[in-house]
Amino acid sequence: MRRTFLTAVPTAAVIAGPVGGGVQPVMAYGDSNVVRLDDGRLACEGHWGRTADAATTVNSGSRLTFRFTGDTAHALFDVSSITVPAQIYVSVDAGPKRLYAVDRGDISIEATGRGPHRVELSVKDVFSRANRWTPPLETGIVLAGIRGRTLPQHAGHVRQLAFCRDSITQGVMTLCEVDTSDCAGGTAAYPTLVADALHASLTQVGFGRQGVIQTGNGGVPAAQEAYGWNYAGSGADPDRRADVIVVNQGTNDAAYDPTEFRAAYRAYRAYRAYRAYRAYLGGLRSATPHARILALRPFDGTRADDIAAVVDELADRHLEFVDTSGWLALPDGDFHGTVHPSAQGHRKAADRLIALIAKEL
Repeated sequence: MRRTFLTAVPTAAVIAGPVGGGVQPVMAYGDSNVVRLDDGRLACEGHWGRTADAATTVNSGSRLTFRFTGDTAHALFDVSSITVPAQIYVSVDAGPKRLYAVDRGDISIEATGRGPHRVELSVKDVFSRANRWTPPLETGIVLAGIRGRTLPQHAGHVRQLAFCRDSITQGVMTLCEVDTSDCAGGTAAYPTLVADALHASLTQVGFGRQGVIQTGNGGVPAAQEAYGWNYAGSGADPDRRADVIVVNQGTNDAAYDPTEFRAAYRAYRAYRAYRAYRAYLGGLRSATPHARILALRPFDGTRADDIAAVVDELADRHLEFVDTSGWLALPDGDFHGTVHPSAQGHRKAADRLIALIAKEL
């Protein structure tokens, strides 16, 4: 049975019958008003796996923009394998964000007047505990197209920021203290806040429970193995064009020995060294030779000394350890629980990073 954690969302027409336990959209690609996902009129930010039929993201914070004329457009989805619907916000002409659970094949987007109108679709949450790595996916956004009179896009952002990658980056428990999609807020987490403040393009990739050694929820591998993939079998853009990459890893690796976490290649068996923090940063550098990499001390302080030591050992002038000591405080209401920042905590962290990254840029 499909589980929908969202208690109330705007209604939208379902335009096809159930297929394989879900609802599939009408694939009217012969209709000139249906724009497929490889069309330049649609601008995606974040990690989207693209095929001939759809664009798929499993990451909270991913977004898509398009422009159209008229009073209605339709976002078409394939939900045939989805058991835990993701949540999205849809904003028209920079107006209020309307919240939807993507549990249907067609979501109608309405506007006032003839336009042109600009739509931003942003992913609030992809539930971390359902399978979102190995197809067929139980959760995620599978966008099959946009129906409407779409228009060409204006020039995109110049700056590009990438953020990776655990439940804090994902926005788990940002809005309240329960690990559900209702309480998660990827668009209220610090990566989105920073990118919006700096008018930058955003890649926000966070996976609950994941570390550089620890595997993530939902079938997601550890960070080093997951980097370079949208999900299993779908290769990701390696962020070569990113100006700044912000790494917030280590919180979920508290149980491992410090030497194992740092792991020079000679220290442990190959599979352990491959997963270690040093190798992870080395992989980021190989994939993004010109990016500025900011290695954050996790907000709760886990593995802080190890991260600082690895950064120092690598002696990369474009790699910086960012000491977040004092940024957030548990007694001040900056956390939900002891690990996940609240919306207030994310706002505080974002303000610090905005000032830091603005100097980098």
